[in-house]
Amino acid sequence: MSDLDFYAHVATHGDVLGVGIGSAPGAWEATVGRDCLDDPGKKQLRRDYGLVELSFSEVDGLMSCFGLTVQVHRLIHGPCVPSSLVDVYGDFRPRVRFEELRSVIRSSGCEVVPDDLSGDVHRFRVAESGARIFVIDDPDPYGDGEHDVDDPELHQAGDVWALSVSPSWWGR
Repeated sequence: MSDLDFYAHVATHGDVLGVGIGSAPGAWEATVGRDCLDDPGKKQLRRDYGLVELSFSEVDGLMSCFGLTVQVHRLIHGPCVPSSLVDVYGDFRPRVRFEELRSVIRSSGCEVVPDDLSGDVHRFRVAESGARIFVIDDPDPYGDGEHDVDDPELHQAGDVWALSVSPSWWGR
């Protein structure tokens, strides 16, 4: 398996190694690991595994995941992939091209459709799941001209910025 398989699975199935929306923090810890940063709030918790970021809210005294984001853009700055994902999917590249990801998603029988093409980051939706894919359109949004389009160490137009799964989108 590859990093593209991981991203495509999240976008089409809405889970990471079998845990997803509605799962408790303990289920995530048992599956993804304990190496994370917890940022608690009033009846909420943000859990950051680097590549994977989760949002939990408390309902009837129990914490439940309501948001799953894969922060692909973080990889360009160095490794931030939980070891449990590396064990299954292997090495993760620092950048992911949208066209490659769209091709893998389409090969699984799902459709990727434009959702919002305004602004510096375009949003696409996986029709069958509702997951969103955020893609860089303008890597130099401030127009300072200091962005080198040939530098492989920098984000480029067409790179995936992030994937997002939310219960309000799931199943649409």
